[in-house]
Amino acid sequence: MSTKRLPKLTNRHRHIVALLVIIAIGTWQLIANECNKHTTHATDFTVPDVNLLLEVTTDSTIPQQIIDYTGMRVSFNPKLHIPNWVAWELTADETNGKTPRTNKFYKDERIEGCPETYDYNYSGFDRGHMAPAGDMKWDRQAMLETFYMTNICPQAKVLNTGSWKRLEEKCRQWAKADSAIIIICGPVTNDPIREYFGDSRVAVPKRFFKVILSPYAYPPRGIGFLMPNDKVPGGIQAAAVSIDEIERVTGLDFFSALPDEVEREVESQCDFHYWSTIR
Repeated sequence: MSTKRLPKLTNRHRHIVALLVIIAIGTWQLIANECNKHTTHATDFTVPDVNLLLEVTTDSTIPQQIIDYTGMRVSFNPKLHIPNWVAWELTADETNGKTPRTNKFYKDERIEGCPETYDYNYSGFDRGHMAPAGDMKWDRQAMLETFYMTNICPQAKVLNTGSWKRLEEKCRQWAKADSAIIIICGPVTNDPIREYFGDSRVAVPKRFFKVILSPYAYPPRGIGFLMPNDKVPGGIQAAAVSIDEIERVTGLDFFSALPDEVEREVESQCDFHYWSTIR
């Protein structure tokens, strides 16, 4: 079988090829530089200290007392007797904690307006965790403190054991995939409160929110969820919204410690499919 030989290159051909390579490399560098002007990467900024990411700007007219517990930061509303918001970091290692769950709720005696545990008796609502006990298995004290009534809101059982619980489980998956995430959630206190119960007059929220930031992902990403205090039509995917939308609804301001470009990008996103494919 004969083998076809390639034609031999002359010096002229070599010069032309070299010139084309130089032009191609130069063009590629120009394109890459232009793209980099408009693209924010995870390595383009230093992730702020976790405590800064847990700070939430709350309207000065909203009553609040800030409490830093072992594993969470709480803004408690002594007038409504529920938290305004609860914030915490969840790392991949923390999802592997072995501390057993306790189901004993406590009044935090140090906090003005903290309701009694019995206020919820016969109310028809669950004592719904904002920071879930399942996220604090890494430390016994952190686990116990999630059962303080400062971390609890009245939730319909169908929400507490349904979409809210499934979203908590999703968050643990995302923390494992991204090494760590920041979670902030709470009731929408901007909605008119129509229902109260118990001797403390605990306010019953109409809706709940949750925002999630993955600051160490490449690039960083964010997403929000807005759920009625009831069955969630369509489940957690249908409840997905941008963090910008959560800020509009609640009047809260999240993640202001991020560089402006990064904050604008992560707070405008709403791509549940992208998050749901994370492994």
